[in-house]
Amino acid sequence: MTPTPQDLAGAVLTIDLVALKQNWQTLKARAGTAECGAAVKGNAYGLGIAPVAQALWEAGCRSFFVARPKEGEELRAILPEATIYVLDGLFAGQAEFYAKLDLCPALISSAEAREWAAFGRAYGRKLPCAIHVDTGINRLGFSAPEFEALLEDRFTMEGLNISLLMSHLACADDAPHPMNQRQGEAFAAIRSRLPGIAASLANSSGIFLGKGFTHDLVRPGIALYGGNPTPGEPNPMQAVALLEGTVLQLRDVAAGESVGYGATWTAARPSRIAILGAGYKDGVPRALSSRAADGPAQVFIAGRRCPVIGRISMDMMGVDVTDLAAGTVTRGTRGEILGRHIMIDEAAAWAGTISYELLTRLGSRSARLYTGLESDMTR
Repeated sequence: MTPTPQDLAGAVLTIDLVALKQNWQTLKARAGTAECGAAVKGNAYGLGIAPVAQALWEAGCRSFFVARPKEGEELRAILPEATIYVLDGLFAGQAEFYAKLDLCPALISSAEAREWAAFGRAYGRKLPCAIHVDTGINRLGFSAPEFEALLEDRFTMEGLNISLLMSHLACADDAPHPMNQRQGEAFAAIRSRLPGIAASLANSSGIFLGKGFTHDLVRPGIALYGGNPTPGEPNPMQAVALLEGTVLQLRDVAAGESVGYGATWTAARPSRIAILGAGYKDGVPRALSSRAADGPAQVFIAGRRCPVIGRISMDMMGVDVTDLAAGTVTRGTRGEILGRHIMIDEAAAWAGTISYELLTRLGSRSARLYTGLESDMTR
C-alpha cells in the first residue's frame, strides 16, 4: 500500500478552503455595497497562492492585492482574468514587466507616476494604476503635498489611467484609536480631489470600523485566513489552517526528571509525555516552549487541551498528557497545534508574536492538504 504524504510527515498542515470562502463571504457582507477584494501577498499569507487564489475566485473575488511584481506574475498565471494590484508600487525600470502581465502598480511617488505615464505613451495606451496616498502611517505613498503636486502636473496626469485611489490604516485593529478618525477624515478630503475614482481604505479590521471606512473596495488579508479582525471581541472568522503534530512516542517520566534541551521543564509528579513530530522547521515557534512551568502554550489532543512542556526543537515538541485517560493517546495520534480549538491569535499571543507572522512562517516540510476546492488546483 502506497503511503500518503501525511503518513510520512511528522506534521500535517490542512488548509480548509471552504472556511476561506466563507470568511470572504462574511467580509463581503460586512462591507455592504463595497467590492470585497483579497490580499494574497506572501504566498497567500503562507498558505499557498494557487489553491487560495483559485478558491477566492470561485467564491466571487475579482480584485487581488500582492506585494511584489513577481507575486503578480505568479498570480496572473493562476487567474488570467483577475484585477491584480501590486502594493509595493512600480519597481524602477520594470514598467514593461507590469504592462505585459496587466499588473496595476499602486504608485507611491511622483517619480513612479512619471515613469508609468511615460511608458504608457510609448506603449500606445494609458495603463491602469492605483494611486496610494499616505494618510498617517508613514510607510509607502504620496504625502499630501506630493499628491497635490501630482494633480497639478497635468502632463503626467493625462498619461495615467487611475482605477483606484487608496490609503492604508495604521491602527484599524484598535477601533477607538484616534488615528482611525484622523486617517478617515484625511482620506475623505483626498478622495474629494479625484471625484469619480474608486477608493479603498479598509483592510481586515478597517471593514469593521463602519461605512465611513469601506468606500468602494475593501482589501482584507489576515481575516480571510482566520485571524481575528476585532481583537478583544469574539472572532467572527473561521479557522482556515489546521497544523497537527503526530505522536512519535509516549514516555513515562518520573517526578524530578526533565524533558528536552536545557532541562527547562521538570516533572512535579509521575507524568506521561507525548513527543510530537512537529518543531520549528514545521512552523511551530520555539517561543511556544514552556517557561519552566506548564504552558502557557497548549495542544488540543484526544478531545482536550494539554500543556506544551520543555523546549520546542527543530523536529519535535513535548506535551503533557498525564491527565488523559489511558489509551486515548497512542503512537500515530495527532494533536492540534493550530486550528479550530487553538485559534491562530491565541497561539500567536503565547509565542509573543502576531497571527500574520505565525501563518507566514508555517514550515515547508509539513505535509500540505487542501480541502474544499472545486477545481483541480491543490498543488
